[in-house]
Amino acid sequence: MNAALHLVITLVICTCAIGPLARAQWVWRAPRVGIALWQMLTLTWLLCGVGTLVAIGLAPYGKDIPQAFGQWLGTEPAEGFTTLHLAMLVAGIGLTVAVLAALAVSWISVSRLRRRHRDLLGLVARQDAAAPGALILDHPLAVAYCLPGIRGKVVLSSGALKSLTPDQLAAVLAHEQTHMRERHDLVLLPFAALRRLAPRSRMVSRAVEAVALLVEMRADEGACERQQPTSLASALSRFGAVSPPPGALGVNEAVLARIERITHHRRPLPITTRWLALVTGLVLVSTPLSFLVI
Repeated sequence: MNAALHLVITLVICTCAIGPLARAQWVWRAPRVGIALWQMLTLTWLLCGVGTLVAIGLAPYGKDIPQAFGQWLGTEPAEGFTTLHLAMLVAGIGLTVAVLAALAVSWISVSRLRRRHRDLLGLVARQDAAAPGALILDHPLAVAYCLPGIRGKVVLSSGALKSLTPDQLAAVLAHEQTHMRERHDLVLLPFAALRRLAPRSRMVSRAVEAVALLVEMRADEGACERQQPTSLASALSRFGAVSPPPGALGVNEAVLARIERITHHRRPLPITTRWLALVTGLVLVSTPLSFLVI
């Protein structure tokens, strides 16, 4: 039960940290650190959930989880191993399978959506010299998004092309190119899988929304490294009325917060704070791993 106690405590810590981290604005000053924190926090939360169930189920064996699990697979049940222990163990295994299945289904679903959308673009989209490398769709509203992948494409509406200045257009293209270059779709995929697994969970929704915003802010950073921040901020003000299609990454997530962040030129998060946050996340992840792997 020692392992189960440690895992439960870590699980409670992670659960309590989700709300404050979702509300925190200091991570806006270092989006990549914030994304890494969310990844480590979510991984720890899942590992502790699975680990707690498995640890309680294998408690009668009186050994480390890997050794006890091996004995459970290869020998008769230990003395004191009851139906309750079996139920907890099966629940832990079932949760693991459910998470992996949700991840696989999300990957397949998004891949199919992108493939269909890419095929559709091949029929109706066009190119324009004003936006090199981008595909143009005829639509009156300002819309911009990208379809990530090996053959990633940036898509703009004709409305965006007409309403943006050359500098604004360059900033929007740089934003979408950052999404594709850093494969933000892969960052969001596990969180989309969690939402699929627990669609009514407010806690999961807050995590998904927080990570989506940080991903957009990181793309803003990438654009500002190559273009004028004022150009991006003024371009963002023209977006937000239309959401990108499923499977795509767009520029309309929490637009006001992003514009405020760009225009106020907040100082980057100190390097010591960044390392402290990352080390804290690594310590959290190491707790369940030390019981489940070692």
